[in-house]
Amino acid sequence: MTKPHSPAQHAELLRDEIRHHEHAYFVLDTPEITDAEFDKLVNELKAIEREHPELLTPDSPTQRVGGKAREGFVKVAHSAQMLSLDNAYNIEELRDWTRRVTELAGSREVEYECEYKLDGLSMALHYVPAGADGHAATNAALDAGAGARFERGITRGDGATGEDVTANLRTIRSIPLTVSRENLAKAGLTPPFEVRGEVLMPTKSFVAMNEQREEDGMARFANPRNAAAGAVRVLEPNVTAQRKLDFYSYFLLQEGRMARSTQWEALDALSAAGFKVNPHRTVAKTFEEIWNFVSATESARDTLPYEIDGVVVKVNGIPLWQRLGFTGKAPRWAIAYKFAARAAVTQIEDILIQVGRTGKLTPVAALKPVAIGGTTVSRATLHNQDEVERLGVRIGDWVMVERGGDVIPKVTKVVDEGEHKRPPHTRAFHMPTQCPECGGHVVRTEGEVNSFCVNVNCPAKLRESLLHFASRHVMNIEGMGDALVDQLLARGLVHDVADLYSLTEKDLLQLERMGKKSADNVLREIDGSKKLPLERVIFGLGIRMVGERTAEFLAEHFGSMDKLMEASEDELVEVNEVGPRIAASIREFFAEEKNRKLIERLREAGLTFTGERKVRGTRLSGMTFVLTGTLPTYSRDDAKKMIEDAGGKVSGSVSKKTSYVVAGEDAGSKLDKATSLGVKVISESELLGMLP
Repeated sequence: MTKPHSPAQHAELLRDEIRHHEHAYFVLDTPEITDAEFDKLVNELKAIEREHPELLTPDSPTQRVGGKAREGFVKVAHSAQMLSLDNAYNIEELRDWTRRVTELAGSREVEYECEYKLDGLSMALHYVPAGADGHAATNAALDAGAGARFERGITRGDGATGEDVTANLRTIRSIPLTVSRENLAKAGLTPPFEVRGEVLMPTKSFVAMNEQREEDGMARFANPRNAAAGAVRVLEPNVTAQRKLDFYSYFLLQEGRMARSTQWEALDALSAAGFKVNPHRTVAKTFEEIWNFVSATESARDTLPYEIDGVVVKVNGIPLWQRLGFTGKAPRWAIAYKFAARAAVTQIEDILIQVGRTGKLTPVAALKPVAIGGTTVSRATLHNQDEVERLGVRIGDWVMVERGGDVIPKVTKVVDEGEHKRPPHTRAFHMPTQCPECGGHVVRTEGEVNSFCVNVNCPAKLRESLLHFASRHVMNIEGMGDALVDQLLARGLVHDVADLYSLTEKDLLQLERMGKKSADNVLREIDGSKKLPLERVIFGLGIRMVGERTAEFLAEHFGSMDKLMEASEDELVEVNEVGPRIAASIREFFAEEKNRKLIERLREAGLTFTGERKVRGTRLSGMTFVLTGTLPTYSRDDAKKMIEDAGGKVSGSVSKKTSYVVAGEDAGSKLDKATSLGVKVISESELLGMLP
């Protein structure tokens, strides 16, 4: 793109280009550029709008990137009941079901369609005719054979009524936002129509998310299904997008009725239309063929990239469904064969400590190897000291171990009976006081379940410490990404973040794909980071629970690294947004001698250790505000900053302690709650009148 001279022209060209790529990504699902390239365009536009606020328009892509936060979910009636299935737990129950189907079918020959029972969240997607511009089609567009667009997504709910989660479902890449008329023709399908299927979280995404939650001090999700359900119902669509969900379709309806004469044909039509259909399916004519599919599926269960908990068997011929009817809320024409839980009894030989990338210490049971679900298991997580005590686990105990939804299996209970009676001389487990990786102090903040190594240079978390320190919102060392950090560590050139400031051109030139120009650029970026303000340095230290905003408050309040390092917990809690837990975490960090030595090396390297103390206003002191809806002039972040600068506090939820709710356009449930609690509601202009 040729860069115009006028900022207004530049901004408009950027908006057009971003809208084009948004359409390609979100509507057509065919991105033309990488995420990094897209982010670069958005950041360039944000910079112009920040420098020239008069150019900011309500419809600018920067005002909706990542999706608009929801105030709640609207309940919507389903076109037809979303049914639950009866279960069979063994071969006899499954055989009995096929026998009943045969009897009810009379003289008709019965054919069955068998497919995986995905362990996810049932969903109904509605598609309507669409014109070439993606909006609802006119009669002329329909006559011309327009495609279809995704209009609404509804959770199963109680089967009769679900919740509209359309904004969140649009972030799932395997849900087509449009279906071309060519694909509709291949499927023999005309809109409107409805696709029902399962939203699930792949195992890889689930494990990564749980690891992140643990290291952030948050509770783990028990299984991928719970995680998927939570992601679909979160009120921020950009959070849903980060969870990397998937969608598999299994029903095709028109006007609330099945759109094909067999289930197999319906799945073929869905596939032809561009929907994701699980390829693991078969048609069976005998019980033996059904059971062969069930057995093969159970054997393959542990090799799949997602969780399944059984097999769904359906009568393939849809006209027969009406004859078979229902029992209560479940159809007689389908059944779910549920697999047994994957578990086994084995013995704990030792309890080891695993140190995560943020320094979190996790006790892991070293087990006498045991086969579970076709895999030999020799390790199982115990999560934390509290979990060890809750289970009553001792080294030498016999325990029940389960696999399901996680790479590392978990211990579910101690077995103390029969041949598995607790042996003599078992030993209790205690969390170490020193990190097994580096010898640093291990701390557990009051009110938390996890223990952490507070040494910022602990080898177990050094890589992530370096990446965090160099990231754009911290020390902004461009070019210091995964590949470069990995090479620096592999060659032993960096042992902590302070070592970055000792790197030379000679050091960098020995790395792969690093020429003189690239090396000079990296060194220039490192040198430039020394000029960044104190709050960036504080944030870069990686103090647990100290984020970007808290670091800013700390820098403003104390004005220097030295005063912050010596501050007591009582002095720390005087800082805005710093409570007892954060204060304890800060003190624990600075009490570690290894961290204090690192800080001295950063001082010697020339980083900024002083800043301007800022005294915030007191006009709104003691008042708590909640922001809801779209404000006419300011973004929520800007309004929040103005309130905080005047001494007020901004909360995310309404309670009796809320002083004011500031309501803009499309205010939702927070406004309703404020009304019910009698909390005063004000406009943006009234808020501005309260500011100094």
